[in-house]
Amino acid sequence: MYIRKTTSKRNGKIYVNYLLVESVATPKGPRQRTICSLGDLGPRPREEWLKLARKMEAALSGQTTLFEEDIDPADMAAIEKVRSSRESRNERKTSSGMEGADKDIVAVVIDNVETENHREAGPVHAGLQMYKRLEIDEILKSLGFSDDTCKLTAAMVMNRLISPSSEHAMPGWFERTALSDLLSFDFSMVNDDKLYRNMDRLHPLRGAIETRLSEKERTIFNLEDTILLYDLTSTYFEGLMLGNPQAKRGYSRDKRGDCKQVVIGLVLDREGFPKAHEIFDGNRQDRTTVGEMLDILKLRVGLKEGSTVVVDRGMAYDENIREIQGRNLHYLVAGRQTERNQWLGEFEEKDGWQEIFREVSPTNPFQEKSRVFVRAAETEDETYVLCLSEGRREKDRAIREKQESRLVEDLKKLQKRAEKKNIKNPSSIHESIGRLKERYPRVARYYAIEYDAAQSHFSWTVKMEARARAEELDGGYILKTDREDLNAEELWNTYIMLTRVESAFRDMKSPLCERPIFHKIKRRAQTHIFLCVLAYHILVSIEHTLRQQGDHRSWETLREILKSHQIATIVLPTADGDEFRIRKAGKAEPQHKDIYRKLCIPEIPMKPIRTWHSAERVPNSD
Repeated sequence: MYIRKTTSKRNGKIYVNYLLVESVATPKGPRQRTICSLGDLGPRPREEWLKLARKMEAALSGQTTLFEEDIDPADMAAIEKVRSSRESRNERKTSSGMEGADKDIVAVVIDNVETENHREAGPVHAGLQMYKRLEIDEILKSLGFSDDTCKLTAAMVMNRLISPSSEHAMPGWFERTALSDLLSFDFSMVNDDKLYRNMDRLHPLRGAIETRLSEKERTIFNLEDTILLYDLTSTYFEGLMLGNPQAKRGYSRDKRGDCKQVVIGLVLDREGFPKAHEIFDGNRQDRTTVGEMLDILKLRVGLKEGSTVVVDRGMAYDENIREIQGRNLHYLVAGRQTERNQWLGEFEEKDGWQEIFREVSPTNPFQEKSRVFVRAAETEDETYVLCLSEGRREKDRAIREKQESRLVEDLKKLQKRAEKKNIKNPSSIHESIGRLKERYPRVARYYAIEYDAAQSHFSWTVKMEARARAEELDGGYILKTDREDLNAEELWNTYIMLTRVESAFRDMKSPLCERPIFHKIKRRAQTHIFLCVLAYHILVSIEHTLRQQGDHRSWETLREILKSHQIATIVLPTADGDEFRIRKAGKAEPQHKDIYRKLCIPEIPMKPIRTWHSAERVPNSD
């Protein structure tokens, strides 16, 4: 320790002050720390400063009893002042819980104040709060998960919800977000092996988790389960996938026929909440999955008699309808093209149509505002709804004209081949004609194709009357049901709910990045999809809660807004050389507060954590 003289000038007058200073070692090298101000020390020669500093150092170390009687009264007063200052500072640092720390006055070197360890908190905070509201942690713990594996699962679901990445890249993302702060979990030791092992723990419990989660959502959001919306999609793999027997080539909704895939079946309720999902082989036909999916629903969430199953035309076969009715359920399906043609006369009538306006859904950018005309028609056993959609008319016309142009191109190629004089097998031409009719069924039905093998003559003509009927039916489709208590408009509005499943698939494939799948093992590929489904539970819960408040923004929009709400550490260097650190969230901006208020979650993601960092002691924190 030593004494340093300082001077300052105020209002033309010079003031002298003496400071007791000590040298301390810090990570940035030796620094001088002020122990206490000694005032002006009275008229004391400079050569006595060192002697006084040593007396003070000895006094502070507890040696004052050896020479206290020899100390000058003025020096003794200075020593007591220093001792009192040191004790007060230590009490402030070691006070239990740091209660009242915000009331403490700490001298801070303003020019050296810094912030560090900034982490994105807003999206994680919103996701974890909804995860907590759905009590997913409690569900996992009831199934035998430890506290750490629950937190790891929560982090993996948040990754799918906010910034989907591979298991290899997940640990890095964990470190770049406020997950560690909000979950009180150290992710520095997490690697992809731990994540794979956690996926293996989840795999056998997927059904149980889905069952309990569906029960929680029904209670929390007061959901009905009288409408069951069922549809399928496909998702593809990168690689050969030799270790996954479900990965097969089939009809690809992603336009990736070059890749192996699996088919995903998903059942939602009328509000868009998932009831159950299942993964089928990649070459599975839609129509063959209905019975199995109903078995899964009955096992996981139960089937309430009298509920209505809504499916698209790919599952509108007689055997599917019998399967649904055999379980004491109603059906509402879209009829196939052949069934629509049976009602051509009804479609051509000008009277009896009811007009419905379909508004644009704020959460579905693919939907257009359009008018739909509906009329009911009944048979002995079923009710049919004939629908003419203006929005769909242009789409149907474009598809039909595109198929027709391709058919004509292929007919021209076949004509050149058929009119060659040296054809050895004329029957192959007839086979090619059959394949063209299978490839273009929508338009080939109004083309008359003829081939005279003897004359090597090939020709085709357009059935103009049949084509005119096809043009009239652009935008037309039918619905059929065994329900007798709903009118045409109510049936159409119920069927159109099926677009919520399509929207769910878009969410899973786009913001949740379910595809492509790189996992080579069947159970991990299935768990990857399951994590996407769990993330979708959070997503639909958030969007549903906002809709109840009249806010129709999508999760994709919300997470971009919330990214600017962060957590950081404020570093406050004190005048005596210590550092006071506060780990806390930034103040929520108005747009953040608006989202948090509507979701009924706190604006402050975490309680501040205060720590003292001193060269002479181990940091203590609250």
